[in-house]
Amino acid sequence: MTNCLFCKIIAGEIPSSKLYEDDEMLVFHDINKMSPVHFLVIPKKHIENLLVLEEADSALVGRLFCKAKEIAKEQGCEEKGGRFVINAKTDGGQTVDHLHIHFLGGRGLGWPPG
Repeated sequence: MTNCLFCKIIAGEIPSSKLYEDDEMLVFHDINKMSPVHFLVIPKKHIENLLVLEEADSALVGRLFCKAKEIAKEQGCEEKGGRFVINAKTDGGQTVDHLHIHFLGGRGLGWPPG
């Protein structure tokens, strides 16, 4: 998708602070940190959001979560944990129309979120 911020990051048109990359996904620090540890896991395949996810993409989403778990541990969040978040569409707080998982950790997080 030509006008997607995350597709531009994947293509290298916009720089990012990468934590991991392979043929299917990219993991990078969020530029608008909401906690000491805050990174995004995105598929390289453009999928707008979880609500349009197809059955054929279910294995990919599983791999995204497994990588998010692995990076969270590497970032020092294994003992106390953190929050994995997927926002969908406007009411869900999604600001970039490309499926992504936020991981937030390194501090206590309240519930419900603001």
